[in-house]
Amino acid sequence: MMNKTDLIQQVSMDTGISKSKAGEVIESFLKGIEDALAKDEEVVILGFGSFSVVDRAPRAGRHPQTGKPMHIPATRQARFKPGKNLKELVK
Repeated sequence: MMNKTDLIQQVSMDTGISKSKAGEVIESFLKGIEDALAKDEEVVILGFGSFSVVDRAPRAGRHPQTGKPMHIPATRQARFKPGKNLKELVK
């Protein structure tokens, strides 16, 4: 499993920049995606995928321990849809 620290190290090695600079780049990249999603904008990275916000309607569900019916309220969720190149790479 790769975490953010591993990603920063990978970017640093691939680009030849310091780990602190690579960390700033990764943080800025993630903040840009967060800011766009907060404004309900879609983020599309060609060849990789797209990030968007979806509305989930309220629905009925069941409590997993008791089995009793319960109400699940409407929510907004971030969604990632992989692009064609990423899908092919993972296959």
